[in-house]
Amino acid sequence: MSLSKLTKFASDFANNPPVGKRFVRGTVLTLAVYYAYRKYYPAISKSPSTTPASSRRSSTADGSSGDEAPIGTFRRKSHKVDKRFFQQLRFLIGIVIPRLWSKEFGLLCMHSATLVARTFLTIYVAVLDGSMTKTIVNRDVQGFIWTLTKWIGIAVPASFINSMIRFLENKLALAFRTRLVDYSYKLYFQDQTYYRVSNLDGRLSNADQNLTEDITMFCQSISHLYSHLTKPILDIVLMSHTLTTLATEGGASTTIPSIIGGIAIYITAWVLKKVSPNFGKLVSEEAQRKGYLRFIHSRLIQNAEEIAFYGGHKVELNMLQQSYRSLTDQMDLIFRKRLWYIMLEQFLMKYLWSASGMMMVAIPMVTATGRERDQHLSEELQVSERTEAFTTARNLLISSADAIERIMSSYKEIMELVGYTSRVSEMIKVFEDVKKGKYTKSMVTAGDVSKPKLALKNKERIEGPLEVRGEVIEVDTATISLDDVPIVTPNGDVIVSSLSLEVIEGMHLLISGPNGCGKSSLFRIFSSLWPVYNGRLIKPALKYMFYIPQRPYMSIGTLRDQVIYPDMPEDMYRKGFTDEHLEQILQTVYLQHIVVREGGWDSVMDWKDVLSGGEKQRMGMARIFYHKPKFALLDECTSAVSIDVEGSIFQAVKDAGIALLTITHRPSLWKHHTHLLQFDGEGGWRLEELDTKTRLSLNDEKQKLESQLAGIPKMQQRLNELCKILGDDSVLKSTSTSNSLQWDGNIA
Repeated sequence: MSLSKLTKFASDFANNPPVGKRFVRGTVLTLAVYYAYRKYYPAISKSPSTTPASSRRSSTADGSSGDEAPIGTFRRKSHKVDKRFFQQLRFLIGIVIPRLWSKEFGLLCMHSATLVARTFLTIYVAVLDGSMTKTIVNRDVQGFIWTLTKWIGIAVPASFINSMIRFLENKLALAFRTRLVDYSYKLYFQDQTYYRVSNLDGRLSNADQNLTEDITMFCQSISHLYSHLTKPILDIVLMSHTLTTLATEGGASTTIPSIIGGIAIYITAWVLKKVSPNFGKLVSEEAQRKGYLRFIHSRLIQNAEEIAFYGGHKVELNMLQQSYRSLTDQMDLIFRKRLWYIMLEQFLMKYLWSASGMMMVAIPMVTATGRERDQHLSEELQVSERTEAFTTARNLLISSADAIERIMSSYKEIMELVGYTSRVSEMIKVFEDVKKGKYTKSMVTAGDVSKPKLALKNKERIEGPLEVRGEVIEVDTATISLDDVPIVTPNGDVIVSSLSLEVIEGMHLLISGPNGCGKSSLFRIFSSLWPVYNGRLIKPALKYMFYIPQRPYMSIGTLRDQVIYPDMPEDMYRKGFTDEHLEQILQTVYLQHIVVREGGWDSVMDWKDVLSGGEKQRMGMARIFYHKPKFALLDECTSAVSIDVEGSIFQAVKDAGIALLTITHRPSLWKHHTHLLQFDGEGGWRLEELDTKTRLSLNDEKQKLESQLAGIPKMQQRLNELCKILGDDSVLKSTSTSNSLQWDGNIA
């Protein structure tokens, strides 16, 4: 081919490719949006069954996976782009953007404005690049310097806009996270949801994982996806408009390039639809296993002393290694699936589209007819004009192609957003259900749901959902009344089928019985931790009842905070208390010395490690004298305190007009109570007045008899040894006979 033909060929190419390619990119926009969202994404979400049954794994409550969900776990719903996802997403967006005139909506508008500005800057830079190329071809030094000056000048706002996009994206994610965290925390700490969600409900295995990492990842994902999708769409719309405007200046054929572009988009979408993994489910499973690993670590930290005493480090290490290997296996699975998916995606979107682009460029070039306004110009000016148009169009086409690629490749991010949306919305739903008293426990839902059992029997397990039918009435009087109230564990075990009693002012109730008979469970019902499944409970409000466990909780804060917990210093001053009052309280519980020992009221330490077991129990009793409730629920709360100090503290509580409800095994506390509630461990109970003197004398007699009977086997053994040594067979035979008769009588 001669030099003149090559020159004409290049001129025609520079003249008309912008026409054909710009028109083609406008068609590509329509095809991309149509096939990517009408064919590509929904089709993928409809076919979770395309995965072989042998490789499908169901999520379990403990973060593991298996072919079948084991007993006590819930099968999680599949993660896909469907109506449920859009409902969940709309619900969460309503939380993070509560109204139009809000900070979050303002940040969203600013972010959108920067995206639009960046698109216009991209178009302007493409035009400026074409002008610069024109000055180079024309050897126009002055024009080149002026164009270069404008290039450098536009670089300042362009750099600022690019940085601003990233800044606003992060600010938007943080604002969304703050709004969602505030909403979730309010639900989590309202009506003791933090206790109920882990003890009465079994749908959330690791609420801390949902409240921290899942919320963070959801907010980052949605803010990044907004930027990742909005800017490409704006790029395609505005650039296609620019290209279409310029297309009227040429006469190249655009039908065949449009068909080629449509075919390339369709093939890409169809192939990726067939091979794309369910990234939403994979990411959700990964997050769940991360939460389980964190849960194992927290258990090790919380129970480090007990584990160290037992020497159980091998067992704990094995559990940690298993949970970590489970997480790494899931991450490795995601890496391998992404490897092949990204390889295929790059091949289709980079090389297949490049080949299609070459064809779309070549066809307008061959079929070009020229631009009429350039016919009167010299050959040199025509070349420069066409070179400018070609350079501008090339830059715009590259940006448009990149925008389409980003839209189609956003599938992975959309599916990851599906996973995080499902986990966060499920968490909020569980919080709201628990707040309303709707519990789902895996071990109590295996029965016939349509026929729940109404009649409760001792030592049975309720099959079917636990339905709360009891009535709780709060009164201002110092009265606790139970009428036909059962004690039922969250697992459905009926400890006591029916309990009816009344504690009135002036009564001090001692509660006794073997382990597991319902003593602490009764306190949980009084404190509204466990629901009343039947009957009626009349009690004062929670602020009039104060519970002290065997191991009182020591909060993070000052020494003052330990006495007034759960109040804060401002609450203390509002009630009229001063540090002098707190010193008097500590003197009552024999702890006045720790103020000086620990450096004053404002000293901050890890008090659970600083105070001894007895000191922590006395600190718990000090809180009673600060809060002055009507009822003190005491659960073995002075087991590490000496008997004399314990008696003095209990007497001081009674003198303060506080009614005692005490669980204890110490006979020394009997004298401080007026009534006894005794459980037999088989579902039975009895309430009677407590005659301390008679009961103590009977207890002494019982202990003497036990000690005497304990010595009989040893005396019998020694007698047998002496008979053998002395050879007194008659005594030995008579002893054996009497023993035989005694055992026969016992058997009978």
